[in-house]
Formats: sequence, C-alpha cells, structure tokens
Amino acid sequence: MMNKEIFERLKELEIEYKKVEHPAAFTMEDLAEHHLEEYGHIPKNLVLRDVKGTRNMLVVLHGDKRADLRLIRDEIDSTKLSFASDQRLEKYLKVEKGSVSPFGVIYDTEKELEIYFDADLKKEETVGCHPNDNTATVFLKFDDLVKYVKSCGHTITYIKV
Repeated sequence: MMNKEIFERLKELEIEYKKVEHPAAFTMEDLAEHHLEEYGHIPKNLVLRDVKGTRNMLVVLHGDKRADLRLIRDEIDSTKLSFASDQRLEKYLKVEKGSVSPFGVIYDTEKELEIYFDADLKKEETVGCHPNDNTATVFLKFDDLVKYVKSCGHTITYIKV
C-alpha cells in the first residue's frame, strides 16, 4: 500500500521525484534485478535497536557497503546492536520487512528513532527509496531526502562506516 502521507509531504515541500513501479523487491539483490541504477543510487535501510531496547535507529547506508553492525555500533557509540523486530518496524515506520525507508519517519511522531546517514551518501546526487511499499522506488535528489527527513522533525547524524 502506497502511503499517501509521504507523497503529500513531498508535494508540500515542492520536492520533485520520479516514482518507478516494479515487482516486489525485498532485498538489494531483488532491486538489482530491476535495473533501477539508471535513475539513481539505492541505499540500504536498516532499523536497529541496542541490546537493552532503549535506543532505536534508522541507519541509511551507501548501497555498496556491507551492513557491519560492529562498525555501526562503534560509530554511533552504542552497545551491541540487532535488527528491529517486525513490531518495531510497524510501530516506528508503519512498514514491513523489505519496505524500510527514510520516508517512514513521517510516522515516528514521538521522534523515538535516531536517524543516521552514511556520510558517503552525500556524494550521490540522486537516491531512491521505497515509499513504505516495496513495489515502487521513489528517486529524488539526496538533498531533498534530507529536507524531507528534517521536515518530519528528525535530526540526521552522519556516520562513516
């Protein structure tokens, strides 16, 4: 299900984008099969929590990088990290596995998620993320993705992984 609130926010912010529909893509490998790289770079989106469950994070990595939780943990000064449960994905972003995206921060109204972007993403002019639905990818300027996340009341911390 496409989330109309996401598209309404993009319109409010006057952000130009291109929505490309495709068969459901649950992994980076699935996305690669659809040859979307012509439209822009596709980052990896991870929702993580610390071992105590007191910190919840959305980490947006450059798509070419491995999701090394130890490196991420060291960079964000955390205890051991693990992937968030399906319940946490629903609670914070209103998504299921395979549809995680920075666009979902619009639903984190309590600002419980810490947002981390890989600093190498700044080198990408255009990036693509699911609109909380893995049957489409929305491509927009990286700076506009930052603008969108900030418009939802979140702060982005850049990390080097």
